[in-house]
Amino acid sequence: MEACWLAIPGFVIWLVILMLPWRPWSTRESLDGQPSLSMPLDDVTVLIPARNEAAVIARTLHSVALQGHGQRIILIDDQSTDDTIVEARNTGLNNLDVLRGAPMPDDWTGKLWALEQGRRRVESDYILLLDADIELLPGTLPALLNKLVTERYGMVSLMAFLRMESFWEKLLMPAFIYFFKLLYPFHLSNTGSKYVAAAAGGCILIESRILNDIGGFESLKEALIDDCMLARRVRDHGAGTWIGLTRSAKSHRRYDNFAVIRDMVARTAYTQLHYSVLLLTVCTLLMIAAFLLPIVAFFSLNPVSMPLALATFLIMGVTYVPTLKYYGLNPAWAAALPVTGLLYLLMTWNSAFRHWRGISAVWKNRTYRRQA
Repeated sequence: MEACWLAIPGFVIWLVILMLPWRPWSTRESLDGQPSLSMPLDDVTVLIPARNEAAVIARTLHSVALQGHGQRIILIDDQSTDDTIVEARNTGLNNLDVLRGAPMPDDWTGKLWALEQGRRRVESDYILLLDADIELLPGTLPALLNKLVTERYGMVSLMAFLRMESFWEKLLMPAFIYFFKLLYPFHLSNTGSKYVAAAAGGCILIESRILNDIGGFESLKEALIDDCMLARRVRDHGAGTWIGLTRSAKSHRRYDNFAVIRDMVARTAYTQLHYSVLLLTVCTLLMIAAFLLPIVAFFSLNPVSMPLALATFLIMGVTYVPTLKYYGLNPAWAAALPVTGLLYLLMTWNSAFRHWRGISAVWKNRTYRRQA
């Protein structure tokens, strides 16, 4: 009988997730490039912060240049120690300005400081914030601009198509996006819910006027999770925001081993929980109930708990398969979601332990102090 009770919490959790009216597990919120869409891009400036991105920056810049005509590109070199500037200038793009970034002040993060320096040179009505590792397929920028203008949003963003080639990428990266959408349901954010404001920082199109009105990137300068905070600032300003998946903004950042993904998660996981031991405890209990207890109940061989655990795994898979299919992965990877979920729980605890030990967040050989 005890084993039967073990299966119930996970079953209830996944049934609730499946039945939520806003369907956070679906992939319906998406936007891909429209190569046939012709829009003037004279009012768009593309800001690309880059730190040691020599391997990918040329591909990114060429992809932006192929979006149309009239857009201005500002590459802000964030104190790179490699050939990022050389590779950028070798592209020979006439609409490219390369800005050598000033040293980062103590109370800023590197990306935001680079973007702020670029923002001060913008004269256009719209700004595209683009990570240096993201390649835009043809028609992506016109599609973003059309979405923002015709539907009257103040900001639209795309969750970049992450690289999913190695074993660890296939195991963990689809779940990264899946869990993000559970935490920040796109549908609620897009319909103006006061409880959810989501954005994906790798590819954001925003009105310059709104960004200036909220105080530029200085209003976000201490944020490690700056994209969702930017969405909140835009929402508080009275403008709408939209976020969606895409296959047209492709990230070429490599996550070939577990350690790289662990460190990525460790940078912000405990920050997501507001450095709260209470929220960490609640998160732990929920993930144990959702992922571990069904496994225990299944292997208990109890005639009641086994079918209930199987039903739990089935519902879990039903909610995860749309994400796997969107990224062209075998739906069989859904069978690994309980293990994947427990790995993310361990990475979250790793993030908390680093914070308690006073270990700073590290990115591109640069450390950032933890927020109070």
